[in-house]
Amino acid sequence: MLIGAHVREEDPLALAAERGADIVQMFLADPQGWKKPPSHPQAEQLRTGDLTVVVHSPYVVNLASLNNRIRIPSRKLVVQHTDAAAEVGAIGLVVHGGHVTQGEDAAKGFENWRKFIERQMGDGGFAVPIFIENTAGGDNAMARRFDALARLWDAVGEFGVGFCLDTCHAFAAGEDLVDVVDRAKAITGRIDLVHLNNSRDEFGSARDRHANIDEGTIEPDVLAAVCAAAAAPVVVETPAEGQASDIAFLRERLGS
Repeated sequence: MLIGAHVREEDPLALAAERGADIVQMFLADPQGWKKPPSHPQAEQLRTGDLTVVVHSPYVVNLASLNNRIRIPSRKLVVQHTDAAAEVGAIGLVVHGGHVTQGEDAAKGFENWRKFIERQMGDGGFAVPIFIENTAGGDNAMARRFDALARLWDAVGEFGVGFCLDTCHAFAAGEDLVDVVDRAKAITGRIDLVHLNNSRDEFGSARDRHANIDEGTIEPDVLAAVCAAAAAPVVVETPAEGQASDIAFLRERLGS
């Protein structure tokens, strides 16, 4: 099982070595910006090396939005990031489920996701797979609660999109982690990546604040059990100073 961490993009190879990671996740551009990602200076080393890479899209992306000024640039940015992710040999691009705004019809948000995926698949597909990630808060989110996730998968599941399970997000959304893998797989049929994060806040808080494995409100053994059940690559998005310990803990518990 691949276990690693989200790291700064400047020198992922060195940061992976420091943490004992065999997979890294990183941004390829400003996570709060709309600019096209530049070529990464270590692209060839990452693409041809032994380190597994996954890329996270910017937080501003919202493919569900009914606002053309958000949805259309989001589509462009995702395609640009899949191209850039392919340059570093990434296994996929993580994209948040997005949301509509209060008073808007959620069905149109799911429809916008389908239109984007269907159109891009008809135009040659994506340079790397898309991994849709569940999110922590928002009453109008496409992938917060699992009933909404099921509606999203009804819209896009036939196109082979992947799923990224975030433990902090699920816990904050009020989804029980004890059987979360089985319930997620019943909806999506797959888990391609796990974001293994503890939570600084209580169950159902709707707050996305990550903690290291031994410092949050989720029992560490529960987190380890999620990883074991998912049997997918694991990335911790926890505070950097504790990532090496988080990875070591998981390796010990999972025998990886």
